[in-house]
Amino acid sequence: MTQPCSNTPNLASHSGAVPDNGRVTGPYLQPLLDAAAERGVAPAHLAAGAGLPAGLLLSPPETLPARDYIALLDAGARLADDPHFGLHVGEKVRPGTFSAYGMMLLACSDFAQALAQTQRYEQLAHDLGRTRVAIDGADAVYAWDSHYPQASRHLVESVFAGIRVFGSWLAGRPLTPARVSFAHRSGADAGEYRRILGVTPSFGAPAHAAHFDAAILSLPVPNADVSLYPLLRQHAERLLGERAQGDGVVAQVRAALLRRLPNNGARLPLVAEDLGMSARTLQRKLADAGTSFQAVLDAVRYALAQDYLRQRDLGLVDIAFLLGFQEQSAFTHAFREWSGSNPGAWREQAG
Repeated sequence: MTQPCSNTPNLASHSGAVPDNGRVTGPYLQPLLDAAAERGVAPAHLAAGAGLPAGLLLSPPETLPARDYIALLDAGARLADDPHFGLHVGEKVRPGTFSAYGMMLLACSDFAQALAQTQRYEQLAHDLGRTRVAIDGADAVYAWDSHYPQASRHLVESVFAGIRVFGSWLAGRPLTPARVSFAHRSGADAGEYRRILGVTPSFGAPAHAAHFDAAILSLPVPNADVSLYPLLRQHAERLLGERAQGDGVVAQVRAALLRRLPNNGARLPLVAEDLGMSARTLQRKLADAGTSFQAVLDAVRYALAQDYLRQRDLGLVDIAFLLGFQEQSAFTHAFREWSGSNPGAWREQAG
């Protein structure tokens, strides 16, 4: 039997303004745009409110950095003056929201299979967090671990509203959880939570979770064309493989940078040469992986800087040299951008 969900969410931490590789697909962004538009917030206004280029959303991008998505979510809530904006974004979820794997869910024979595929392929739609499903006595427990625990409650609430809306659509009837619990707190009106989630959630819980009768797992997906499942799964596996290959390129670039940084060789043409490709090809491969050479370089430098700062025998000039900076002032400026603190102050706080 599957073990019960842990009471402690498995949350990845993200510090300061350090770039990460998390992405959100254009289709997953669409419900947010629809919810904002319904509340009178135009795309240009929404983008500007999130500190992004005003023209960014006039033609929704194929992918968007996850942090930009979260900024748009918060801007939408603020500009629409909507304390339930996350729930209203989740209400706009449709099968197409989940990109390639959304169509595969429609071909699953039952909910157990659909939830299993969600756990494997969720990353094809977004990198915001990951689903966990387990059996706890008579309950099936759907839990969601956010990769951005510092994000506002609108992120998690949009996910749970979307799961209920899509699940009900998939079943052909309303699916109401026995209970829903959120790790965050909320002073927003309980009535809207009840309308969209089917129950009034509890807050301040150890994890984000929804409990359903375990019998839901054997519930068939009405009108599912199971004959399409193998083909759709093959397609999803191919996309997953391409994504993993992109991650492999990122790992190769990191390794090359670690070798080259102390020798002031952390430049795109040199790293590309190390990897046996042109600079343009490397840029394209990194873009396909949802990142850039500068983002990988910044992340490597920041991680190393934290390690070096903990070594009290290394001065700031030494650390700047080891990270490939020509001047200590350039290192200080970059570290402040990454962490929000000067290197010296960070060293003191780190003990």
